[in-house]
Amino acid sequence: MCATALPGTIPRATPREETALQQRSAMERFLADVERRALRMATLAVRDRDEALDIVQDTMLRLVRRYAAAPEAEWPLLFFRILRNRILDHQRRGSVRRRVLAFFAAPADPDDEVFDPIATAPAPANDGPAERVALGAAMGALETAVAALPARQQEAFLLRNLEGLDVAQTAAVMGCSAGSVKTHYSRAVHSLRATLGEHWP
Repeated sequence: MCATALPGTIPRATPREETALQQRSAMERFLADVERRALRMATLAVRDRDEALDIVQDTMLRLVRRYAAAPEAEWPLLFFRILRNRILDHQRRGSVRRRVLAFFAAPADPDDEVFDPIATAPAPANDGPAERVALGAAMGALETAVAALPARQQEAFLLRNLEGLDVAQTAAVMGCSAGSVKTHYSRAVHSLRATLGEHWP
């Protein structure tokens, strides 16, 4: 005799359904966690928040449709690879120009140098108007300097410092060798140090 649910009770999910629900919940958590950082990356790259939002949403849909069944540990690399390709596609259409990719401190890596102007900038004695103006000028100089870097150097900085990817992960996203990542990153470091000496001695 087949078991039937009693009136007013909720049928118990099968193991497959439970696995699907767990996977969906995990994907939702991942997307919620990465959305703001991805939107910042896309906005800085395409200079238009609405277009950037479209790119991020499309990236999320592509990740869910193509890679929902992939191991959860692989989602970050897959996501940023898709996002990178969507941004490049958008730029190839000629609708945007490259812009600064602001970066934040990443943990020190024994494989290469990490230039962190935010951490090395002198802390103001107080948060007065003069200090805010000086910091604004410094960050403006940083934007200009990073905007002047070649695209591949910008990309290496973004992935290494903003997303905290290691050399191997960055190489996988950029589709190049680890040696190329180190070269792009090192050249960007030296260029920024030379350009920003006035603000970050």
